Order: sequence, then structure tokens, then C-alpha cells
Amino acid sequence: MALKISSRIKLNNGIEIPYIGLGTYQLRGKTAHESVNTALEAGYRLIDTAESYYNEKEVGEAIKNSRIPRDEIFITTKLANENHGYDNTLRAFEGSLKRLGLDYVDLYLIHWPSGRLRDETWRAFESILNEGTCRSIGVSNYTVRHLKELFKISSTFPAVNQVEFNPYIYQKDILDLCKEKNIQLEGYTPLARTKKFNESILKNISEKYVKSRAQVLIRWSLQHNVIAIPKSSNENRIKENINVFDFEIAHEDMKKLNSLNENLRFSPDPHNLK
Repeated sequence: MALKISSRIKLNNGIEIPYIGLGTYQLRGKTAHESVNTALEAGYRLIDTAESYYNEKEVGEAIKNSRIPRDEIFITTKLANENHGYDNTLRAFEGSLKRLGLDYVDLYLIHWPSGRLRDETWRAFESILNEGTCRSIGVSNYTVRHLKELFKISSTFPAVNQVEFNPYIYQKDILDLCKEKNIQLEGYTPLARTKKFNESILKNISEKYVKSRAQVLIRWSLQHNVIAIPKSSNENRIKENINVFDFEIAHEDMKKLNSLNENLRFSPDPHNLK
């Protein structure tokens, strides 16, 4: 089936999530509001925020002002590191709902597998899921080890694991485990923060398909069945980033992009978190 802008992936709990979303890391105040508004007008239906981004209020206001039916928009937010623990998690989630001005979120993620309380935190996530104010629960920055630890203490598998993912940090071990366990992988920094836009293989493939480097990188993620959440506050780039449904990268070019892995990280390495 050919992908299109309205295509969605069914999560392991039956909920459907769009293939592309707008990341809002470092977008604050008026910029956050305007970026979300631009994205929704351009056809995005997945918006990714977090407690620690300090923009939930603006994201929620933009969603309300859009007049798009709530059930058409998929909203993700995340638990801040300092709020791990059962009771802390419940309070933090209520705070996120209040700031967003929403009755529910579509996905709530543990932002980082930090500290000894993450198992307790996951039990709180299960409680939130059962209450119905969150449609799906998941994790972020979980390595293979962190996922396997979670499998041992819970019968509720995450619906999503959100990690850094692009050809320059091609985390195939996590991708393979998530496929095996029916956990949807979602990739942040899909554009490698544009730091590799002059790399020759990417440049050549971009020219071959008459697509921007950003569009090639996003399409690469989609063809690995990985959700991409590029971040931008630039109106033209926001529109460009979702215009990736009119071409397909050939197998030989996917192999070339797959070969570019150099474990390039822009966030802390979660392998160091015990």
C-alpha cells in the first residue's frame, strides 16, 4: 500500500498514529503556537511535546484554535525526569493535561529511563491508561536493555519507543526488537539537525530524486516503518517536511543510506543510564 499524508500506523493497542509529526523541542511561546498552527494547516495530525519542553500550554492553545476535531489530532507528551515515581507521575500527568487544556492525550511517554523508580513509574502509566485519560502509553530513549527490563515487570508492553533515529544513528538493534515485540518505533532528530546535509551519499540521492536532503531523510525513516517527528519553526520547512508521499527511495539507495551509521547523537546516550 502506497503511503499518503493521511496514512496511519496501528499501534499494539489498536490506536492509530500518523507517520509524520511535528516535534516541538526548543519551541517556546509564540513560536511554538505559530509552528503548531502552521503544521496543522499543512496537514500534520501528530504533535509531539513534553513537560520539559515548557510549551504544552501553547501547543494546546494552537490545537484548540485550529478548529480541527480533537479526534483527528494525535497528541503526545512526556514525563519529566524529576517526576519519576508512582504518585509523582500521577501528579505530573494531571499537570500536563491542565497545561494542554485537554481531556485526554493520545500518547504519554516516559521521557528517559532515568533512576531506580522507572518500574514504579510504569505502574503509574498503567493506571493512567486504565483511567481513560490517555489512549496509549510508551517510552522514550529506551535501549534494548531497558526494554527487556520492562518486559520482565509488566504485561503491558509500550505502544511506542521514541529514540534518535536517522541514517547516522541507525539503531537497528532497537528497531528489530521493537518489530519483534510489536512496539512502534518513533524517531526524533530524523534530520540529524541538518549537520550531515553536505555528506556526499545523501547529497547524491537528494539530487537523484529531486528532493531536499530533509525529505530524503524523512522518507528513509518512513520506509523503515519508523514514525518521523522533524522539528522546525520555519513555515516553508514545516511544509516541505511533510511533502514526502510522492516518491519512494529504491532498495539500492536505502542500502547506501543504511550504511551511513556512525552513532551520531545529539542527546545523551541512554546506554549510560542504569
